[in-house]
Amino acid sequence: MSGMRSWGSRGRGLAVVVVSLWGVLAQAQRLDSPLEVGGNRPWAQGVPRDEQQAAQALFLEGNERLRESVFVEASRSYRRALRHWNHPAIHYNLALALMNLDQPIEVHKHLESALGHGADPLDSNRYEHARSYKALLEKQLAWVDVRCDERGAIVTLNGQPLFTGPGRYQGLIRPGMHSVIAFKDGYLPTEKRQALMPGERTKLELDLYTEEEVIRYRRRWSAWVPWTVLGAGLVAAGGGGWMHWKANDAFGKFDAGIKDPKGVNLTPDLKSLHKDGANFRAAAYGAYALGGAAAITGTVLLYLNRQRSYRLTAEELAPSLVIAPSVGSEFQGAVGTIRF
Repeated sequence: MSGMRSWGSRGRGLAVVVVSLWGVLAQAQRLDSPLEVGGNRPWAQGVPRDEQQAAQALFLEGNERLRESVFVEASRSYRRALRHWNHPAIHYNLALALMNLDQPIEVHKHLESALGHGADPLDSNRYEHARSYKALLEKQLAWVDVRCDERGAIVTLNGQPLFTGPGRYQGLIRPGMHSVIAFKDGYLPTEKRQALMPGERTKLELDLYTEEEVIRYRRRWSAWVPWTVLGAGLVAAGGGGWMHWKANDAFGKFDAGIKDPKGVNLTPDLKSLHKDGANFRAAAYGAYALGGAAAITGTVLLYLNRQRSYRLTAEELAPSLVIAPSVGSEFQGAVGTIRF
């Protein structure tokens, strides 16, 4: 619960910072001047003059919508302008329009494009503001690196197609819980769910496995345990049989000694034979009972200890989640690895 409260506080803090920075940018950072058509600047090379003029008309149209705070229409005009001319200033103003439409990922993308040719297509003041806002976004968004080397595997992020393997996706993403799934016919789906926090860098490697590759077998106990119990029972029963034979032998000798029809006196030897027979018989019955119980127990244990199959998870087969704290593109710090 405390973690959720902390995340809520951070979210409110982000909102305050973003709104404050948006106010600064909106006051003085919009590019209103027309684009310079013609020339030999790097961002104009290879773009026909008529395409540049078409882009400029749409750019000025977008500026008018931006002044009126009609952000959806402004962004639409700027996008159309970019189809004609990939000009850094168009990317810059489009980023300003998108700031008010809660699209931080796109804002970051267009700020990167706006900064691609340095300060020349903007000016030093706007260039520095763009860099500052880009750095702020990188602190407040999460960065994810998803990779899957399985050919033909389809990888999705939160249910939306990301790429078909082998492939890799690297980019910023909104903080929160996200689900990445890789699937392919003949393989078990691999899913990784991870809560991404602002400023974190998360690397996810997805491996696919067949049913046979993830099946393992185990027993309750070591294989020798039930066999030992069963063997002990058989040994006890065998010992009972031997003692039973000894009892019969003693009673046989005793009976032979008292067959005289005239009667006999019970000599100490005869009494000893009778006693030995009784003792051996009692011991035999005890050994039979113990051996039978042990044999039954061993048989039951053999049944309970038969091999059972179970399935390994993808994380058990190939743990690959790596999280490294980061606070921006210029941040330098230690990188830690956590494996699950």
